[in-house]
Amino acid sequence: MDTTYDPALLFVLPGFLLLISILTRVPIIFVASVGIGMIVLLRWMALDGSYRTTKRRLRLAQTYADHYVLAEDLDYPCQQLLRRAQNAVEVILNSKVHRAGLIDTIDNQVTLPEEVWQIAQRLRKLSSMHAEHGKLIPRELPPGMEDAFRPYTSALDAAWTSLSQRVRHLEKYAKQVIKTDKVYRTHQRLEALAAKTPEYQQLIAETVHDQLAHQHIKELADQAAHARKLFEESITQARQAAGALLRTPLT
Repeated sequence: MDTTYDPALLFVLPGFLLLISILTRVPIIFVASVGIGMIVLLRWMALDGSYRTTKRRLRLAQTYADHYVLAEDLDYPCQQLLRRAQNAVEVILNSKVHRAGLIDTIDNQVTLPEEVWQIAQRLRKLSSMHAEHGKLIPRELPPGMEDAFRPYTSALDAAWTSLSQRVRHLEKYAKQVIKTDKVYRTHQRLEALAAKTPEYQQLIAETVHDQLAHQHIKELADQAAHARKLFEESITQARQAAGALLRTPLT
């Protein structure tokens, strides 16, 4: 465990040593020498502790380098693509229908973060290979040599296209979840009204002509059923949007 030293000690110590000199009548030069030695010792210990802490952190960073991806590891296009994937997953996990457990909550909590991690790892590798590719391929190729380099460029392009498509699937899922969230909020309000349907039916029956009353009462019942059907269809669509994505993890 490293010890942290308060810099204020460097100001308090000289005064304390002067007080000792006065009380013990020891020559001030001797006391000052001891004090300087103590200050140097404290300073060395503080720097040594800081050095050891930094060294330990660097060692941990090297040990677990495969467990995280930094923005600096990615080129700009890959950074943007990863940000889109993260935003889509954030939308899904923060949605009301997810929190209510209506769209495969367990799968979302486990699979979606893993999906982003897999995308991040592949983008890191792709960024590295992009940089290497740019260094190896001459800006001006001799005539007839273009075809020799084309398969390598095509491989990078294919990897980028695949990852982009994967992120678009995530975004499609997120958009459907947003739509479902809106339907869910509306459905909750309609459910509150539906609980009062008997009161509305009684009001109509008491105040409207019999023939019209039956029509209005039927409309109330049909509207409640229609609202529930729309909500159920929206939930089904959200699950379908996630289905193919979650059934084929990017591993």
